Amino acid sequence: MLTPEQIEQNWERFISIAEQFKSESNLKNRWDKLLDLLNIYAERLSLMPASSKITYHSAYTGGFIQHTLNVYDAAVSLTKVWKKQGAEIDFSLEELTFVCLVHDLGKMGDEDHEFYIEQTDNWRRDKMGEVYGFNPKLSFMKDYDRTIFILMNHGIEVSETEYLSIKLQAGLYDEGNKSYLISYSPEYKLHSNLPYIIHQADAMSARIESMGDKRLNK
Repeated sequence: MLTPEQIEQNWERFISIAEQFKSESNLKNRWDKLLDLLNIYAERLSLMPASSKITYHSAYTGGFIQHTLNVYDAAVSLTKVWKKQGAEIDFSLEELTFVCLVHDLGKMGDEDHEFYIEQTDNWRRDKMGEVYGFNPKLSFMKDYDRTIFILMNHGIEVSETEYLSIKLQAGLYDEGNKSYLISYSPEYKLHSNLPYIIHQADAMSARIESMGDKRLNK
């Protein structure tokens, strides 16, 4: 669980990261649009959980932003490891940051409906640890599809590398990603290492959070 002060501090850091790149980027218009979106839904985003069950990661008030910051910190660290091991860093810190900040944005729901709602079924809550349910008013979408849909609706453009990094964040845990990640033809291999780093950062963060919620950005 997070205190109100921790929730506020996390939100301030989250926004400050976006504002920093807005000030340094050639894509200021895109960051302006993203910041507008984030500020419109500031209350929802700052308070929402990152998952639905206590056995998953950060299933508590403020967990979404906590997880997002953990993924960002992990991705920055992993990039240094990849570089040290001789990998080509074929993406910018700005691309990495943008993807980290928005990678789970689809979990907010849509313009009118939150994705996670309080679980009112006592059996599911007590026996399955499902502290949040899924809002039946929403159409079914994979999280990454809803993320791209939200960005598109707000005129926020993504590059091909950013799109693939958002889409493939779950790695081979998502059956639909196999054709992207398992290829025996060189011409079909991913052209960037960013999707791999985002997946590793997301998986590592979720794993650590689920094992006692040891936050990465202390």
